[in-house]
Order: sequence, then C-alpha cells, then structure tokens
Amino acid sequence: MAEPSGVVMANGAVSTAPTPGRAPAVGSAGAATSSNIANGASSTRPAATFSSFEDAQGRLPAGWERREDNLGRTYYVDHNTRSTSWVRPQASGNAETQRVERDATTAVERQRHQNRTLPEDRTGANSPTIPQSVSPATAASQANSVAMLATGATTAGTGELPPLWEQRHTPEGRAYFVDHNTRTTTWVDPRRQQYIRMYGGQNQTNTIQQQPVSQLGPLPSGWEMRLTNTARVYFVDHNTKTTTWDDPRLPSSLDQNVPQYKRDFRRKLIYFRSQPALRILSGQCHIKVRRSHIFEDSYAEIMRQSATDLKKRLMIKFDGEDGLDYGGLSREFFFLLSHEMFNPFYCLFEYSAHDNYTLQINPHSGINPEHLNYFKFIGRVVGLAIFHRRFLDAFFIGALYKMMLHKPVSLQDMEGVDADFHRSLVWTLENDIEGVLDQTFSTEDERFGVTSVEDLKPGGRDIAVTNENKKEYVDLMIKWRIQKRVDEQFQAFIGGFHELIPADLVNVFDERELELLIGGIAEIDVEDWKKHTDYRGYTETDEVIKFFWTTIKGWDGEQKSRLLQFATGTSRIPVNGFKDLQGSDGPRRFTIEKAGDAGNLPKSHTWYVSPCCSVIPISSY
Repeated sequence: MAEPSGVVMANGAVSTAPTPGRAPAVGSAGAATSSNIANGASSTRPAATFSSFEDAQGRLPAGWERREDNLGRTYYVDHNTRSTSWVRPQASGNAETQRVERDATTAVERQRHQNRTLPEDRTGANSPTIPQSVSPATAASQANSVAMLATGATTAGTGELPPLWEQRHTPEGRAYFVDHNTRTTTWVDPRRQQYIRMYGGQNQTNTIQQQPVSQLGPLPSGWEMRLTNTARVYFVDHNTKTTTWDDPRLPSSLDQNVPQYKRDFRRKLIYFRSQPALRILSGQCHIKVRRSHIFEDSYAEIMRQSATDLKKRLMIKFDGEDGLDYGGLSREFFFLLSHEMFNPFYCLFEYSAHDNYTLQINPHSGINPEHLNYFKFIGRVVGLAIFHRRFLDAFFIGALYKMMLHKPVSLQDMEGVDADFHRSLVWTLENDIEGVLDQTFSTEDERFGVTSVEDLKPGGRDIAVTNENKKEYVDLMIKWRIQKRVDEQFQAFIGGFHELIPADLVNVFDERELELLIGGIAEIDVEDWKKHTDYRGYTETDEVIKFFWTTIKGWDGEQKSRLLQFATGTSRIPVNGFKDLQGSDGPRRFTIEKAGDAGNLPKSHTWYVSPCCSVIPISSY
C-alpha cells in the first residue's frame, strides 16, 4: 500500500495522518483511503491507495480535497476559499491567476471580518450626533457631555442636599452622607452629577442629560455606590461580591420595544466587560510577526509571554512594515492568524461532517507530538481576542461552545457534528431494537491504521444494548464521540483560554452568545439570502413569504445572526454568499417549507436530507 502524501505541520514535521478535513467513521478503513475513484475513471492502481488529495487523474491542486456525500457522490472541498464544488478542479497553468483569485477571496473575507460588531454598551462609541446649526458654545458643551458619557466620569454638585439627606464626617475628617429615607450611608455626594443617555422611541433622537446620582432613587438591597480616582461612579453588589459600571437602578439602555433577549445579551456584555479581570493592565504587550510565518511567529511570541503580559495593551508589529497599532493592525493580526491556525491541513482542527465551515477538534491531532502545546496556544489566542475585544474569523460546532461553558452535550448537539450518526441514534431511541441491533456498550476507534475497542463504561464490551438501557447507551456514545475522543486536546485548549478569560465570567453567556462574542455579528445581505432560497408548498409571492422577508429586512444584525444560527447552527456566511451554504452531503440551499397548522411556531432542521442546507417549516398564518 502506497504511503499517503505528507502534510506539513505547524512545527515543520511531515504528517501522514488521516484526512484533516473529516474524521473517519467508526470501523472505516481510515480517512486517508477511498473506495471510489473520482468521476468514475478507471485505474490499475488499487482504489484504496488514493488519499483524499488525489484520484485516478493525479494530484488535486494545492488546497483541494476529495470527499464523498452519504449517497456516494464525489465532491471537492477548496480549503483556500472554504467552498465546495461537484466539478473536479483542474490545475491551472497560470499561477498568477490563482494568486489573484485567492487574494480577491481573502479581501472579501477581510472586509466582512472588519465589519463585524457587537451591541454597544451605554457608554459605547455610538454617541448622538451634534446638529450643525448649534452655536460653537453649545456644540462645545455637547461635545463635553459626549466625552463625559464615554468615560463615565461625574462632576461635583452644588446647592442643598436632597430632602432627608445629611452630611457627616468621620473622626479622620472624611465626609460621608446619610440618607435618612433608606437609613443608609454612602461616600458619594448625592448632588454629584452624572451623564445619562436617554433613548427615544423609534426614529426619535437620542439625547444626553445631566442629573444627580441620587435622582434615580435608592440602590437595590446589598448594593453600594463608589467613585474611582477619576470620579467615575461604579457599583458594588455585596450579594454576589462583584462590581460593575452598570447602574442597577437604570432600565436597559434600549427602549421597551426591543426584544428581551437583546436586552439580556447587552446587559451580559456590559457586565462581562466591566469586571476587573477584563481590564487592560498598564504597559504594553509587543507581538512581532512575519505575515508569511504568522502561525509559527505568533506561537513563539504568545507562548513566551505570561498571561499577565498578554493583558497589557496589545501592540502588533508586522515585520518589514511601518505603522502604529491603533486597532487596525490587531484586527488584521487576528484575521490572518485565525485563518492559519484553524486550517485543517495542520490536523489540529477539522470541518464537521455537517458542513465545511464549522470546526471541531481533530481526534487524530496526536500525529503532531507537540499538538497539546498548540491547543494551549489556540486557547490563549481565543482568550486574547475576547480580552482585547477583537474577533476571530472562525466558527466552531455548537457542542464546542457548550464544552467551553462546561455544559453537558446532548443528542441535539450530535446533529451538528455528524448528521448521519445523529439519525441512527434517533432511530435507536424511537424503535424496538430487540433482535435488530447487536451492539454492546463499546465502540471501535481507528487511529493511524490501528483499530481498538473502547468501552463506553467499565466492562462495556460485555454489556449488550437493550430497549431498557439504550438511552444510557446513546448518552454515553454522544459523550464519547463529542468529548472523550478529544478530551486531552480540549483540556489543553480550555486551559490556555482560562488564563485570560475566567470561567465564572464567560459562563454568563449561553453557547450561541459565546459564538457571537468570539466571531462577532456579521453584516447579512437579506437580498442575497432571499435570492438563494427555495420554497416547498409556498411561492415567493405568497403573503406569508412576503411578511417573512419584510420582517427579516427590518431586523438588526444581531437578530439576523440569531436567525441564521437557529436555521443553520452557525452565524457564519460563506465567502460567496448564501449560494454556497453547505449541508451534510455537500452544497445545499436554504429552504422555507410549508408545514403544520396555522397556530404552530417555526422550526428548523439543519439535518434535513433534502435539496437544501437548512429547512425552516413555516405554517400558513
């Protein structure tokens, strides 16, 4: 049997690992072999000797991989552009043309990456616009108010104390204030002025108003107001022993017509970013890399520094390029690095069996003896991006986000990992398996040509699966397929991540919010989405379909991203738009299907075996 072609690892070693794009099914001959010859061509060479990067016609162009869908059809994955095609790629004689095409694709991805956002908090950069017709003095005053709002600073107040307030002094002479209304004391002068952004209704102007810190009334039980040395007010919650910039007396910074989920996410974001562990430390963290060796250089730079050093102001320098990092260079750095370190050809991550743009840990990463150090490095990079409020151009399977939050995985999570295996588990649970399924609490694991039997529980290979214990079997199989196979790698990854992002802080988010926190919210072209949508039982001119698209167009970026997550399992958009959406068996289109009664709520099927990527059944309302 011919040796499969090598893959260059991050440390320069040559890998003969199974196909980095997809792990082999249990009991298969391995990911580096294939029993079919592309396009039906014949060859005197045994089919099993072809790796996924070649066929009877020879080697595929650089960056391409051959795969088969669940019907045995061959399709091709272009890892350069993260796209797929049914047509076998042909090596072009013009290397310059290929380079130009790759550069154009990268430019599109870079622009999308730079446009990603998260909901701004109340002291964010989106300030009210100063009218052009105001006087210079008024404009200066408003500009000062905007600056005070952005920094959260307060100004000293004058005049009489509010009713039933009293000023006293400690024996050391320090002033404090007694509120006889609530029988509480505070160091903060209730006359001190703070700046509040007032949000108007839809299509109304937002304004900044000045008001005393006491005007909002007493704090909730167990809360205390304090001042920083820059006169910024912050709040101490003695109930949870936490601090926050967010005034607990204030309602959401959004008007009441905004959905609760968005208020919750924004409040979580405000709380998360206000915590002391997420504050940038004094000093600078210098990282110098070569664009052509960004993975190796970044590994060396980030792993040589302590977690404390990485929390200082990030200063990125590209070798041979002049420029100061005011944010643009660090965005470029994380964009390029995420493309490189998550490249399946390094055998550290692989695309899920569900699609070609959500990533999961490669259980065969051990081909690289340094793989655990690389997973710790990648965990640090993810934490570094969150800490410095930058985004990565990478999206994981939903189960990995749950694992990062220490949540248990479930049968539904298997749907996004391997749709075929998910269906087989569902069938097992829903049908009588006596005399049909001859299985024990064990499974076969094939690694590097060696097959071993793994027990799902102690002595599992001697315990038969029955109708009575099949639920336990399914739960253990899910845990093994998603978690146990990659536990060593994940522990290294999450260890690096928690060096910068404490577990108790990131756990305020759910798994979908964590995806948005890491990858940001992308701009979604609804017209492109609509153009590449199929319908079942509906036509584009039906009223319910018109209502659907009108509603989507009126949504903001976060709501659109959440719908995309709901329908496809991820908020990522393919490079070439919705026409390149992927399913578990190759390119698929988004589909809206007529189903159910008029009173039913919409559902989604990311696993549907149909001419679509994801199906949303919608009733005729």
